[in-house]
Amino acid sequence: MSAIILDGSMVHYEALGRGRPIVFLHGWVGSWRYWINAMQVASTAYRAYAMDLFGFGDSAKDPLRYPLDKQADLINRFLEEMGIGKVALVGHGLGALVAMSFIKQWPKSVDRMMAINSPMDYDAINARLRTATPTELVDWLSARTPESASALADAAKADPTAISASIASFQANNLFPEIRNLGVPCLFVYGPNDPAIATPTQERADALPLHMHLIQLENEGHFPMVDNPSQFNRLMTDFLALDSGALPRDLQLKEEWKRRVR
Repeated sequence: MSAIILDGSMVHYEALGRGRPIVFLHGWVGSWRYWINAMQVASTAYRAYAMDLFGFGDSAKDPLRYPLDKQADLINRFLEEMGIGKVALVGHGLGALVAMSFIKQWPKSVDRMMAINSPMDYDAINARLRTATPTELVDWLSARTPESASALADAAKADPTAISASIASFQANNLFPEIRNLGVPCLFVYGPNDPAIATPTQERADALPLHMHLIQLENEGHFPMVDNPSQFNRLMTDFLALDSGALPRDLQLKEEWKRRVR
């Protein structure tokens, strides 16, 4: 276990590999742990970091740090302390919103972002996500396989206030309209069977600017990185392999993604 003290609070993180830096940010259910498989794949060519956000896993529980802008401050302070420059961000749910908040404040620090099952507005969030306990959320959203149970083993460590406070923060400040014009390449990935986060309409997907693109992974739910890691990891590595500044929609030119994506 690795940890760093940031402004008096402990932040747990793990790191693998060497190369350009990638930071993985978990969602409302779980911790850094469900990124292990993706980190191992990424670490063959990149330096992969994953951390527990404030209120989750083994990081500090401090309600004053639960709003999205404070969690983004955590990312910024972590990068400063670790001497990390421009990064790729891979965020899931809450982690994607934290990544957007980071981009809003430090757009030149992000090379690209992959956002998985990220709400584009408050109404896309199922009310149950806002009210259920962490254990109830695992029962609702996971595939209940041995792999899923292992990946989400830290879910019960979450402070429920960290979930509700982050969602309230998003309701007060919808980040998507603010980041869509900043020019950071973004790939939005959705599991259409996710009961917690509604997939944007086709009309909204078609209206995305050129540097943003949306892909649906057939038959996937809330945790595509856990339930179908081979498919998720191939998409992730293809996205990371794009030249800096390349358009995420270039992925769609590949025949393999034409077969897998509708």
